[in-house]
Amino acid sequence: MRAMEPARNRSTMAHQLRYALRHPERVPAHARRAARDALLRMRYRDHIAYYRAVMASDAARSPEAAVGHNPSRESWTRIGRMQFDYLVGHGLQPHHRMLEIGCGNLRAGRLFIDHLDTGHYYGIDISPHILLAAQDTLVAEKLQSKLPYLALADDLTFAFLPEAHFDVVHAHSVFSHSPLHVIEECFANVGRILAPGGFFDFTFDHTEGQEHQVLREDFYYRTETLTGLAARHGLDARFMDDWERLPHRQSKMRVTVAADRARTVGP
Repeated sequence: MRAMEPARNRSTMAHQLRYALRHPERVPAHARRAARDALLRMRYRDHIAYYRAVMASDAARSPEAAVGHNPSRESWTRIGRMQFDYLVGHGLQPHHRMLEIGCGNLRAGRLFIDHLDTGHYYGIDISPHILLAAQDTLVAEKLQSKLPYLALADDLTFAFLPEAHFDVVHAHSVFSHSPLHVIEECFANVGRILAPGGFFDFTFDHTEGQEHQVLREDFYYRTETLTGLAARHGLDARFMDDWERLPHRQSKMRVTVAADRARTVGP
């Protein structure tokens, strides 16, 4: 199955009117979200600061809501397991060192932490609220002895992380909420922290039509935009077709360092 309907422009008035007519019960919630976002955009011009405030608002409702719009525990568990199974199927082994960008409250991270050797998981997030929720997840899952690192980040330069350290870098539902300059900052720096043979997997909201955003929270990109941007920073990026068969609305790409052709992690 296809991960989502790739050609629809969700920012157009026509789409919004059709959606409102099909789902009138969702209009009040959307109106509240639009009002909140308008207020936050006036307060925070920087996107990272703005989205940190969005996550704080969502986390006030529930930690699950801040890492996926559906707040049900079943959905939280299912999507986390999907991410984990996919990476293990692509070669993630216990001795690998992993960085998770946007680790959230460890929806998938709790499974990665349990799978990896002690101290081999490093999670970063822009939200202090959600990192506190991540600590609660560690306690609930009894994973304290695995000594995961959880750190607050203000950008995607990774300046505080060591060179050539991570076999796998992972970002789920991060670029779907990121303008292009944030993605480019990541591409400009992720190659430095990837170990020889390492790879960087990320999901994104895919469109084959006009690129657009909705409420400065949801961003839709063409595949060629992201592959071209990666190439400008010495990276190879490829669309992961096997992810499309899974029941998830976002698509996935894998990035490797172009000069590192002999990969040792993954198929």
